[in-house]
Amino acid sequence: MSRTATYHTTVDWKGEHWGHVVMGNGPEMDFSAPPDAHGHEGVLTPEDAFVAAANTCVMMMFIWAAERFRLNLLSYECRAEGTKLIELDRTEIFTHVRLWPAIRVSAGEGDPAVVEARVRRALKGALKYSLVANSIKSEIEVEPTIEVVS
Repeated sequence: MSRTATYHTTVDWKGEHWGHVVMGNGPEMDFSAPPDAHGHEGVLTPEDAFVAAANTCVMMMFIWAAERFRLNLLSYECRAEGTKLIELDRTEIFTHVRLWPAIRVSAGEGDPAVVEARVRRALKGALKYSLVANSIKSEIEVEPTIEVVS
């Protein structure tokens, strides 16, 4: 049977192109539009938050999958990039989110090729079960670098 969960944020306008967000899980921070949209540098932007949401959700689901696949995860680092299209009427949409995870696992006594295949299956599972990845219209591309060490 299906169930639901609800998440909350509250934003307040602080003047000019400044806002403050309080997230339901506790963190809070100032944010702005990006500098190319009359915003400020050095703070969270909605665009940064969108790309970070996809990146962090896929990472958390990969960690979940790595545990289920009994992988000996040594490190996970992922660079992400969101590409937005700006139409002539100035409407915007993210068309792509690209993830470049660098995943390092220990093969232990296992065959490195078999372990790498398990890492790829875990990554595929992470994408399948990522709430954020499943909720966005953008194409998501993943180009992993996988290192299996003994």
